[in-house]
Amino acid sequence: MKVLEEKIREEGRVLSEGVLKVDAFLNHQIDPSLMVQIGKEFANRFRDNHITKIITLESSGIAPALTAALELGVKVVFARKRKSLTLTDHVHVAQVYSFTKQETNEISISKEYLSEEDHVLIIDDFLANGQAALGLLELVQQAGASVAGIGIVIEKSFQEGRSKLEAAGVRVESLARIAELADGEVTFLEHTAGGTTK
Repeated sequence: MKVLEEKIREEGRVLSEGVLKVDAFLNHQIDPSLMVQIGKEFANRFRDNHITKIITLESSGIAPALTAALELGVKVVFARKRKSLTLTDHVHVAQVYSFTKQETNEISISKEYLSEEDHVLIIDDFLANGQAALGLLELVQQAGASVAGIGIVIEKSFQEGRSKLEAAGVRVESLARIAELADGEVTFLEHTAGGTTK
C-alpha cells in the first residue's frame, strides 16, 4: 500500500535493526485519514470472505480494525491485555509475549462477544515474531469460531511471524512489508506487476 509506505518513510523512525517507531501516525498519535484508507484496503482484500466480526488487540489494533469494520459493516471486539473487574469467569484467555515490551501479557475476550457462529478477521498493527497474532488466533479457536485471515498494517518480513502464521494454515495480508531496517532506513519488499511482493 503505497500511501502507507510513504508515511512510514516520512514519519517512521528506525530505532534499531529490529525496531521501527511509528507512534506519529499509528500507535500513539493516530492519522484518521490514513486509518480510513487502511480500513478500506483491508475491507477490499477480505470483502468476499463473509466476515461477521473483527478481532484485534488493545490498543494499537483498534483504529485500523474499526475503520475496516465500518467498511465491512461488522463489529469489532478487542482483546484486553489487563484484567477487568467486569470481565471475570466467562472469558477466552491466551498468553502473548511482547517483543517491544519484553513481557508476557494475558489477553482475554468475553465469551459473550465471540462464538462458534463467527467468521473472524484478525487485524493487528505489527507482525514481527507473530506472538500477538497467534494469541488472537488461539482466542478465536477457543470460541470455536472460524478465521478468514489476518490483516497486518506493518509486517517486519525479516522476522518469523508470517512463516508461523502460514504454518498454522492462516492467510496473511500485510499492507506494508519491510525487508530490512538498517542504517536508519526502511527497505520494503519489492512489488511485482501483479501487486504482490517478492
